[in-house]
Amino acid sequence: MTNTHRVALVTGANKGIGLEIARQLAAEGVTVIIGARDAERGRAAAADLSQRGLAAQSVRIDVTDEASIVAAAETITAEHGQLDILVNNAGIFDFADAPPSSASLDAVRRVMETNFLGTLAVTQAMLPLLRKAPAARIVNLASSLGSLMLNGDPASPYYSSQFIGYNASKAALNMLTVQLGEELRDTKIVVNSVSPGFVKTDLTGYGVMTPEEGARLPVQYALLGADAVSGRFVEPDGATPW
Repeated sequence: MTNTHRVALVTGANKGIGLEIARQLAAEGVTVIIGARDAERGRAAAADLSQRGLAAQSVRIDVTDEASIVAAAETITAEHGQLDILVNNAGIFDFADAPPSSASLDAVRRVMETNFLGTLAVTQAMLPLLRKAPAARIVNLASSLGSLMLNGDPASPYYSSQFIGYNASKAALNMLTVQLGEELRDTKIVVNSVSPGFVKTDLTGYGVMTPEEGARLPVQYALLGADAVSGRFVEPDGATPW
């Protein structure tokens, strides 16, 4: 299957792992749309990819702003008529997040609004475009911190990482993957949760993987072929427990 005419939207893609996902997809022949809250930064990121000979453009999309999501869907419809790949990458971490007894409620709301509700809103808006593609792929950027099993396992390295807002937002994102995968099981749309690993980006400021390394698995799942399986939760080491 050639990727020449496939179109991908990557949210939060003007920097970090989102930009690297966009770059790697474009290197595979996919026309990439850089989704960014800041229109100018999105244009600059797309221009940089274009200067490297890659097919890239940008669209302003703030996942917490419904009007911008609708406008982005209308732009993609007018310019491309369909969407083959949606990578829900946009997300935040708030340092006022904490264990349940002390987390800032405002921080938890911001995180849930962006990481879960924002992803749901974008997915709903883009589904009509994804349905027009011959074999669409949705990749939700997850985290092992969203695993209920790992959160409850004292032997897990994630057990002590208690950020009620962030962890809950990623658990909710996994529920979206499960339910959407079931809802779309009779279609050619495949949806999966992909945890890229502990990537050092502006999200937290620390990590053990580069954005280039972290982008590989999401890109792999964005480019899955005809035998793709929907409704999985994976990380670089393999399947992750829900």
